[in-house]
This record gives sequence, structure tokens and C-alpha cells, in this order.
Amino acid sequence: MAVACASSTPAAAGGQAVFEVQDLHRHFRLERHRIDVLRGISFRVDRGEWLALVGRSGCGKTTLLHLLGGLDRPSAGDVICLGQSYRHLSEAQRTALRLRHLGHVFQRYLLFPELNAHENVMLPALHWGWNRTRARQQAGELLERFGLGHRLQHRPQELSGGEQQRVALARALMNDPGIILADEPTGNLDVTAGREIMALLEELNRKGGKTIVMVTHDLDLAQRADRTLIVRDGQVVAVPAGTRADLGPPPLPAAAAGDASP
Repeated sequence: MAVACASSTPAAAGGQAVFEVQDLHRHFRLERHRIDVLRGISFRVDRGEWLALVGRSGCGKTTLLHLLGGLDRPSAGDVICLGQSYRHLSEAQRTALRLRHLGHVFQRYLLFPELNAHENVMLPALHWGWNRTRARQQAGELLERFGLGHRLQHRPQELSGGEQQRVALARALMNDPGIILADEPTGNLDVTAGREIMALLEELNRKGGKTIVMVTHDLDLAQRADRTLIVRDGQVVAVPAGTRADLGPPPLPAAAAGDASP
């Protein structure tokens, strides 16, 4: 499959950039070894676009998503979010930007087991300083919209995986963000529940105008997005429009590949 460097194939020309990723690097230390996860990635995401990030397990997809969301800091390079450079923002300023503009959906839901569905969705808004009446009303409307109006008082362990993910998605939308960052949103779900979550994301993008960056290992789901980038060998490559992503051969085991640490 022919691929092109993502930096040379921007999204729709003339669109307003939500994210501009500039020569992004991220490495980690494991005892005496340095693990280079991302190696000079550059691309952009336009407002209203749905971008899928695909790649094999451990390739750095989630690391990249966390960097886009300001949850982690790069080793080098920068992410520009809505015209603001993360590199030049304080922790408090990055947090404020996330609260106003970003919604995070995690693969493992991250719901509080001691709280019911309604309380789990309300909780972030109470932390932001909303009054309880406003938070309760907004949370209830979102859960009703996602077909969970009859499950408000149920705790996570009393909900199916698909229902838990819908609660997590409702929580991510409490601040009505323009950008949704979704990490394997269907990864722990059966086929039917996965389709329901994808339908909700599609509605949020196509009808609601939300920008979505979605990490997934499912190449069929990735084709639902406007554009797909493959994360491979610390780089990203763009999948030509109308083409199914090809992840390439699996990486060699560490013993066979040799010790590549500097």
C-alpha cells in the first residue's frame, strides 16, 4: 500500500486547525534504556474533522492521544491546540483549556464504582464549580439522550460494558467540548455495543460538528473516520482516501531485533 508522510498531506485545505503537531518526540526511560516512542511526528487536525489513529499494540497511539490532550508533555516538539502552544502554557492554563474545549473518553471507562451513573456524569461539573441543580439537569439530559434515562441510579457494576461507555461519553460531553479524544472507545465492547458507541460518535461529528480524534485497533471502524493515520516505528503515515489501512508486518521480538538503545 502506498503511503505518504502525514506532514505532507494536510486535512481539508483552508480548514481551521484544531491541532497542529510540530516535530513531536516522546521517549521514556526504562532502567538504563531509552525507549523512543514517537520520533518527530508532524500533522494537523482541522475543525470538524474525524481522525482515526491506528497501529499495532504498543506503537504509541495512546501516548500521542495524551499529548494531544495535554495530559502528558513531549520530550521535544510541540502541540498547538486552538492556536495555543502547550509548551508555553502553565499546568493551570493547560487544565483550563482542557476543561473548556476537550472531552476525553477512555477505553476502561474510569467510572467511580461507588457512584451511580447520574453522579459519575455530574462529578466533573461539580469540580468545575457548577451548582448541583445545573449539573444534575445537564447530566440527566445527556444520559437520557444516550438511552440511559432509566439507568440513572445504577452503579457501574450494574451496567453492561456498552452502558458504561455511554456514561463515560456523557461525562466527556458535560462541558460541551468542541473536541473529543477517544481512546479505543469500543475496545472492551461486544459488536452490538461497539456499533452503538460508533453511531453516537458519528452523530456527534456529522450533526454536532465535534472534532474527533479516535484511537482504534479496528481497521473497519477507522474507515468510518474522515482520515486515518497509521502510527508505526515512531512516525505517522497517512492512508490514502478510500483505502483500508495496512499496518504492515508485526515488529520483530526484542531479542531478534537486537538492543537498539543508545
